[in-house]
Amino acid sequence: MRALEKVRLAGGELGRAGIDNPFKEAEHIVAACLGVERVTMYRDDPEIDDAILSRIDGFVRRRAAREPIQYILGYAEFCGLRIKVGPGVLIPRPETEMLVEVALSVLDERGMRKAPLDILDLCTGSGCIALALARACPGSRVYGTDVSDAALRYAEHNARVNGIQNVTFLAGSLFEPFEHRSAEPSVPGFFDIIVSNPPYLRTSDLEKAQPEVRAWEPRDALDGGADGLDCFRTIIPGARNYLSRGGFLILEVGVNQAEAVTALARGAGFGTCEIRRDYAGVERIVTVSW
Repeated sequence: MRALEKVRLAGGELGRAGIDNPFKEAEHIVAACLGVERVTMYRDDPEIDDAILSRIDGFVRRRAAREPIQYILGYAEFCGLRIKVGPGVLIPRPETEMLVEVALSVLDERGMRKAPLDILDLCTGSGCIALALARACPGSRVYGTDVSDAALRYAEHNARVNGIQNVTFLAGSLFEPFEHRSAEPSVPGFFDIIVSNPPYLRTSDLEKAQPEVRAWEPRDALDGGADGLDCFRTIIPGARNYLSRGGFLILEVGVNQAEAVTALARGAGFGTCEIRRDYAGVERIVTVSW
């Protein structure tokens, strides 16, 4: 059987299982199993041997059972990086790339991109945000914190395979690894930028989420409490103790949460607040200055 015929058959099976964009996902699966780019697959339409056919069929069955395709393939693309993911770590979303874009635009507007900065990523998960910023700011020190040992193992792996050395991942809840920073002179006391994509789904919304999210991804990385704001209530006042003067806190927020998060920031004494919409028109990124 040739590749394009297998894409057609696999896409039909995924469509019957209720998968959105089934033929696009079938393309990804077949190309990944063949070890070629999709454009190469369409150009050459290679013959598939029995071993690879069996692997494709296994991947299609897993996807039809609503396992996330990123877990099946073992990676997600994020800001040009290949990020290893699997059970126990949140899958990077395209909208989260905007968090990185906003952070870099803040630095560019102030001519700080090449300066030696200290940057902190809270709830780092797979490390995708920290790694994207570290690659874009090679003269800076970037730190990522997370409570999940599994997530931190993925983050460390992703730093190694992407060849990024100016990043350090630390175990602990939010700012916890820096509470005794005076005893660790190599760890900065104040950060120029703090970024975070924390858990922000409302508990009730999580129960209604797609099975790929609800049944597979780590609940602790998604559930933001009854109103989705639990983590923001800790991060925002806590950031005052760790931001340098003129520093920025940049947060990804959920649907209809931007105004509430901005109000929390103003109540905590932050100055300028800016809200940016994602490409779907959702108020997604909140930037506040100290």
